[in-house]
Amino acid sequence: MPLFGKKDSGKKIKSKDIRELNKTVPIEDKYILHDTLGTGAFSEVRLAVSRENPDQHYAVKIIDKKALKGKEESLENEIRVLRRFSANQQIDGELEPGTRLTHPNIVQLYETFEDKSKIYLVMELVTGGELFDRIVEKGSYTEKDASDLIRQILEAVAYMHKEGVVHRDLKPENLLFYSPDDDAKIMISDFGLSKTEDSGTMATACGTPGYVAPEVLAQKPYGKAVDVWSIGVISYILLCGYPPFYDENDANLFAQILKGDFEFDSPYWDDISESAKDFIRHLMCVDVKKRYTCEQALAHPWISGNAAGNKNIHATVSEQLKKNFAKSRWKQAYIAATVIRQMQRMALSSSNSYGEGGSKSNLLKDSKLNVASDSSQRSDTDDSIHAENIETTKTTTSNAETKNRRISSPTSCLNGSGQAK
Repeated sequence: MPLFGKKDSGKKIKSKDIRELNKTVPIEDKYILHDTLGTGAFSEVRLAVSRENPDQHYAVKIIDKKALKGKEESLENEIRVLRRFSANQQIDGELEPGTRLTHPNIVQLYETFEDKSKIYLVMELVTGGELFDRIVEKGSYTEKDASDLIRQILEAVAYMHKEGVVHRDLKPENLLFYSPDDDAKIMISDFGLSKTEDSGTMATACGTPGYVAPEVLAQKPYGKAVDVWSIGVISYILLCGYPPFYDENDANLFAQILKGDFEFDSPYWDDISESAKDFIRHLMCVDVKKRYTCEQALAHPWISGNAAGNKNIHATVSEQLKKNFAKSRWKQAYIAATVIRQMQRMALSSSNSYGEGGSKSNLLKDSKLNVASDSSQRSDTDDSIHAENIETTKTTTSNAETKNRRISSPTSCLNGSGQAK
């Protein structure tokens, strides 16, 4: 058996872009709301049971409208994206014209409700926990297991890209297991920073520093390839337990990413196949034109063939995961003002040092750092801490905290999530 089976001025949600929220039927008429699964500054996630079918369980994200004020467009965007990947109503067994089928590895949004004070998102309940936690818990873990995981992620992201959606914040915290079963499938969640290609050019710096592609930091227009880079970073971590880019100084961290400066350190990579290393090099390629697409990655022998090794690497990987990605509810500020200043300097200097020598970008002039903590069945939207509201304090952070800060510029990327995590 396998181991793993912009901030906006306050616009209201536009029904022309997404389905109208259900304002006629109270959510309590269709669902019984039970225990709280997670809480945040803007919302809570609660377990829900269908009144019609008591055996069916859901996660309901309940968003406070007052707390959401000024961020409506972010929620609108996320619901629009989730609708693309969620089941639609059927008429006589046939999908309505223009609807899309679901993907088994993307968390679904089933229904939305609204009352005077709250918005309710009825989500697929995912109970298997986060990616790294499951690896640490297992007694055996091989390259082949890592390959199977990455294959599932690639298939889901390839589907997203085919539908014209770029996730822009792929990271381990957004990869959840569907159930506690040993062969449970992996699920992609948290589409708060995702964007559709038809919504305009993407050039805003957003994402999570350790996983963000160099072209994003360079303030160049970018597209689907940023997701492939992030999958490359995740692949690297899955095989050694530590991140390819790390420095306590953010300017140095960003410089590493811009250069694609990573190594396969001994002894941690000594038992990892050359095929795995080749796969990672093609995903974390600074030159976007040479970087693999999802389809090319899926065709690589490490994914589609028998190149992935079967040696048990659990001891080394789990030790490093526990050391570098220890769970932490780190709502405390991480010297946010300092990080912003470094982001500003990198944005200005990188336009000359990276790529085509274009004009210096001012997109990060007023940028924000969103600090988020992710855990199963909760929303990291709600834990975002904006830089202008943070008093600089002396704090210490683990490597995981440094890697998982989510960054965004106020022009279009908010730390948004409609996911029940």
